[in-house]
Amino acid sequence: MDLLDAHLVPAVDGVAFGLLLFVVAAGLSLAFGTAGVLNLSHGTLYAIGAYTGAELSDGTWGGLALGLVAGTAAACVAGAGLSAATAPLARRGHLAQALLTFGLALIGGDLLVQFFGADELPVRVPEVLDSSVTLLGHRYPAYRLCFIVMAVLLAAFGTWVLTRTRMGAAVRAAADDPQMLAATGLSPRAVHTGVLAAAGALAGAAGVLGAPIIGPGPGTSENVLMLSLVVVVLGGLRSLWATFFAAVAVGEVQTLGVSLAPELAPYLLFAAMAAVLVLRSRFAEPATGHGPDGPAPDPVARLRGALAARLRRPSGGAARSTTTTAKASEADRGRGQDRSATAPRAGGNRAPAWVGRLPGRAAWWQAAPLLVLLVVLIALPALLDAYSISLAGSALALGLLAVSVTILTGYAGLPTLGQTAPFAVGAYATANLADAGWTVGPVQIVLSALAAAVFSAVVGPAVIRARGTTVLMITLAVGELTGAVVNQLKSVTGGADGLVGFPATQALWGGEGMLAESELYTYALVVAVVAVALTLLVLRSPAGKLLTGTRGAEARMRASGHPVGRYLLVAHICAGALAGVGGSLMVTVQQYLSPADVGFEIAAFALLAVVIGGTTSVIGALLGAGLIVATRDWVAGSWPGHGPLLLGVLFVATVYVLPRGLAGLRGGSGGGSGPSSDAPRPTPVPTSAPAGKVSP
Repeated sequence: MDLLDAHLVPAVDGVAFGLLLFVVAAGLSLAFGTAGVLNLSHGTLYAIGAYTGAELSDGTWGGLALGLVAGTAAACVAGAGLSAATAPLARRGHLAQALLTFGLALIGGDLLVQFFGADELPVRVPEVLDSSVTLLGHRYPAYRLCFIVMAVLLAAFGTWVLTRTRMGAAVRAAADDPQMLAATGLSPRAVHTGVLAAAGALAGAAGVLGAPIIGPGPGTSENVLMLSLVVVVLGGLRSLWATFFAAVAVGEVQTLGVSLAPELAPYLLFAAMAAVLVLRSRFAEPATGHGPDGPAPDPVARLRGALAARLRRPSGGAARSTTTTAKASEADRGRGQDRSATAPRAGGNRAPAWVGRLPGRAAWWQAAPLLVLLVVLIALPALLDAYSISLAGSALALGLLAVSVTILTGYAGLPTLGQTAPFAVGAYATANLADAGWTVGPVQIVLSALAAAVFSAVVGPAVIRARGTTVLMITLAVGELTGAVVNQLKSVTGGADGLVGFPATQALWGGEGMLAESELYTYALVVAVVAVALTLLVLRSPAGKLLTGTRGAEARMRASGHPVGRYLLVAHICAGALAGVGGSLMVTVQQYLSPADVGFEIAAFALLAVVIGGTTSVIGALLGAGLIVATRDWVAGSWPGHGPLLLGVLFVATVYVLPRGLAGLRGGSGGGSGPSSDAPRPTPVPTSAPAGKVSP
């Protein structure tokens, strides 16, 4: 009884907090589940309502009513604008939507700060509600009890609208069968706009009413967005009541959980989110193709394909002959040559064997951008000042992170927002190694890559089973859990203060620590060149072709006996090791490390770099990372305080102007669906490999 009495107030607080999250998450669920828009700017819609309500609040009922109307209307208009902004992306999947809406969130957040100021705004509620009442012997804020009542009424009203009215029927029809809805005379496009406007209105109303609970200020939109995503994942998209109970559970974890188990509370939410997603993906069939939005498979078709493959599979010498022929044709395609180059000439003479090994004109044309980029990077120290050189070193570190995202997103078909997790492992490993006296650069690189690879091997099985948007959410949860560990494990990470003051890295054994920007940049360039060269060699090898085949024809690969899961796990581990190398470089170049260097924003930047370059272009990922660092740190330096605005514009412009990335400008297929000029071309999937073995 004493325990219940001690935790009564946190429990009631959890209900109020959870109901606030429910109102916000209901709008996010409506936008994603009904309109099909993965809206990462939903937290900004809440912030619009919260800032507006706080600005108009004057401690009177009239001020509260005016703020509610104005904040709801402003967020509603913003939601309708979001519908227009995402309309051109209807056929491009959720990855493009996520990047666009994240860019809009950056722009909106900057504009709110410029208009309302960078400080958290105070909120004044009517005097009657600005008091406390007695609740089972405890004093409790009257406003929060009032908010609980309002949120329950809003939930009941929303459920009634969706299930009992013609408007709700139109909304459900727009999600289930838009063609049938159009046949009734209603415009699916108008319903889509109305749904996003209603989602914005819900977020805006929640912002006005919830401002005394989650006030308007720096970080409000990100915090609300993350919690709303957790609620939507836990509750699903099918039922508002499931979302309701999931929101209350999240609210209790955030309040009562902190009171009962403060050391575990930071991990519970995203651990639960990851567990739910993994379980759902485990009981779902694998996709037939697992790009950003691979369709669910047809089990009957998959079984038919497997049987057909078995019937077509030759045996004995025929099988070996077929495999040999496939090897030869694949090798010729990989060298960009015609088989007639090695065919017998008239009179029975053959061309010399070494002729076939010389790189052709197409190979040199493909390598030209890489050579030009390398020359430019080598020349940078002679062209830039010390600060710009340090930015170039940071861009190389972010570039390796982006290349690791390219491996997973472009080649393996696993779009990720969680590569900052192995990136953080590599970064903190290097900082702690240096602090322990292990300052030799190659040693730091190898050990950091190994630590990141082990981490990726541990979390990999939870990632590789899922597909599409589920992968994004699982990797997001992994990244946020890693961020929670970074903040809690102060003895290793320094917590929120980060790490600084550790010894500088030595380029080689017996040398001195590198302190000059030019030395650090040269070291970073050498490491990046070696890492990228190894990555390109692997991606152009038969292993890279198998990975590309897995992305494009998973069902056929499985039916042919290929261990697809093993391929994806190896790709995940290798990408994690590369991200660990990038994290190690970042620490060496910066000489300090903070949680912001490995947070969600950096994960979004890495994914943007991949989209800028083309999802299967390694060179494009490096260029995209350089453009992001230049925009964030160099261009924004001439317009202080507007870095998020410039980055947001870059996000939006990239999604609209470069739908296939920089690689697509060369006339290749380097966009979201196929390999770029520096990626291996898809090859026919061999059907003669025995089960569990890899055909070279």
